[in-house]
This record gives sequence, C-alpha cells and structure tokens, in this order.
Amino acid sequence: EVSTDDPEMAFCTLANREELNPEEGSVHHCLYQFTRNETLSETNKLLCDVCTQRHCGPKNNIKSEKKYVYTNAKKQMLISLAPPILTLHLKRFQHAGFNLRKVNRHIKFPEVIDLAPFCTAKCKNVAEGNTKVLYSLYGVVEHSGTMRSGHYTAYVKMRAMNNHLSDLVLRGQSQALETEPVKGQWFHISDTHVQPVSVSKVLSSQAYLLFYERLL
Repeated sequence: EVSTDDPEMAFCTLANREELNPEEGSVHHCLYQFTRNETLSETNKLLCDVCTQRHCGPKNNIKSEKKYVYTNAKKQMLISLAPPILTLHLKRFQHAGFNLRKVNRHIKFPEVIDLAPFCTAKCKNVAEGNTKVLYSLYGVVEHSGTMRSGHYTAYVKMRAMNNHLSDLVLRGQSQALETEPVKGQWFHISDTHVQPVSVSKVLSSQAYLLFYERLL
C-alpha cells in the first residue's frame, strides 16, 4: 500500500528518531533497529517497473525479452496505523551452530512508551499536529527455563475500565487526555498462585511478550 506519493515524506516520522539515542539492550533500541532505513543494493536491488519500461519499451515486450532492470533503493518499515493494543514479541533465541539457544539477557522496557519516532509522518489515526503516540504497559509474559523446557508466568495490572481504549476499539476514535501510566495494582501470576508485586519488580522481569494500551 502506498501511503504517500511524495518521496521526501516517505521516510519521515512523527517525531525525530535521530534524537532518540536509544540505549542498547532496550525495547527502544529494538524498535529503532527494526525500523531503521536500509539500502538495497547489489544482490538485493529492487526490480524497477519504470526503469524496465524505459529500457524495454511497452509492457507487452518485457516478458518476451526478459530484460528486467534492477536498481538501488531504500527500504524502511514504519507504523502507518497506531493500534489500540500494542503487543511486542521479543526474540528470545539465537542460533548456535545447528542448535537454538535461549537468550536470557534482560531487555529494558518502560511503563510508558512513545511510538511516534517509529510512526509515519502521516499516521492514519493520529490527529494532525500530535507528535506523541503514547502507550501504557498493562501486561508482561515471562519465560523461565531453556529452549527444551520451562515455565510461563505473567504480570498483569488490575485497573479500572479504560473508556478511551473502548472508544479506540469500537469506534476508532483517536483523541485522549491521558499521558500518564494507567493507575492500578500489579500482580504476578504463576499457575494458581497470584500475588501483588511492585512496578519495579515488573520492569526487572525478563520479558518475552509485552502488552501496552493506547493513551494518546
């Protein structure tokens, strides 16, 4: 889907990503790397229909001559529609020869995250002039063990009903006043065992899945 015909706007974001300077080993750094601007060259060149037509003439001659033209290009993956619920799945394995090994490194994640540096400048459901797209953490899934066996537990925030979130889901509205974390009590859930925990305990967990709800 073409979000803009203006090449100058194609790689623009709602907020300046160059001012982020994300800390390595953080969710911000993961998002920054995932949405970085890539150059497609050499064996990764892009098949250009326009260049091919210029070189081969009309389309009906392209297949017969099979002279396709490839060109250098830029590629960047950005968010064009901010979701009501943001789910981040962290890759917790790496290849070690022919085997898979679990990554136990702690990845820092915030209680409130701003997606604006990773959204297109013309993000569809962000009001014009807004330079923030805020989300509040409400759930974390953690895995303990190895690639062969282990145990899943969860951290969940018990909070009042978020009417704004309901509006986003049911009616697609995008205006909100909340810019702070949704208030509530965090609980750690392991099978049938449930106990209250502090925010610091949640933020120090080795997250596998992160769940955020839209604030702004």
